[in-house]
Amino acid sequence: MRTVDGRVAGRRGQATRQKLLDCLSEMLSSSPYRDVKVIDVARKAGTSPATFYQYFPDVEGAVLEIAEQMATEGGQLTALLEGRSWVGKAGWTTAQELVDGFLEFWRKNDAILRVVDLGAAEGDKRFYKLRMKILNSVNNSLADSVAELQSKGKVDKDVNPAAVAGSLVAMLAAVASHQKGFQTWGVKQAELKPNLALLVYLGVTGKKPTK
Repeated sequence: MRTVDGRVAGRRGQATRQKLLDCLSEMLSSSPYRDVKVIDVARKAGTSPATFYQYFPDVEGAVLEIAEQMATEGGQLTALLEGRSWVGKAGWTTAQELVDGFLEFWRKNDAILRVVDLGAAEGDKRFYKLRMKILNSVNNSLADSVAELQSKGKVDKDVNPAAVAGSLVAMLAAVASHQKGFQTWGVKQAELKPNLALLVYLGVTGKKPTK
């Protein structure tokens, strides 16, 4: 762990650095990204702006650090699909657990994901790569699942596994980032999950689930 000028940060320095990141994460959950200033983060962490600049070039640099950590954690989403069956009742369980895990990850990281989406939408390649890193953890596994079913004759040969997987993951991401909005449409969280799982199952298998 090094400072901006290349010096190795000691244990105390690492603790201060992490505290700054934790405080920034907390602020992002209650304030618009553009409104967060270095002086406010430093004050919340009980230190000075000079100390902040020892570890990060600016707020954006610190945000990218948080986003990197979050994207690495996102790799765990792959485990929701590894070695899982999409046949019969087991397949319905796979779809439900994928939806549950995906929505939970989005809720847990809502604040930083909003910033990542904003940066990606504005064409910042750093944020775009992080967003794709998270989505790929599910996209690649889903595409493999569709391709495997196709090879066994359980999915129509005209289906493009990558296109189906990409469409489903884009849908999951859009729904996950709009979870609170569903309430204004009269849809409860408990109702959202099974209906989203149904769409995922239909998309992967082309069939209604066996419940």
